[in-house]
Amino acid sequence: MITAIVLINVERTKVDEVAQRLLALDGVTEAFSVAGQYDLVALLRTKTNEQIADLVTSRILDIPHITRTETLMAFKAFSRDDLGAMFSIGNDESQST
Repeated sequence: MITAIVLINVERTKVDEVAQRLLALDGVTEAFSVAGQYDLVALLRTKTNEQIADLVTSRILDIPHITRTETLMAFKAFSRDDLGAMFSIGNDESQST
């Protein structure tokens, strides 16, 4: 699975509308309203790089009220849950009885 994170600036008062339109797109799994330099962060997950490219360069940019985007491609995922499971293998103390 290919994952990308899209940082999005939106016209004032249009954040909720844009978030709902993002979530209607196949491949957008989550959208977060955030504080800071950006207004929204969208998580994209698709099977191919080509699908990510189409999603970012065509479908997301067709949504009205988006003023700027920055796309980050994920190379490797790290998760606290995954790391905890990895370090608990064979460790009897980490298993509940």
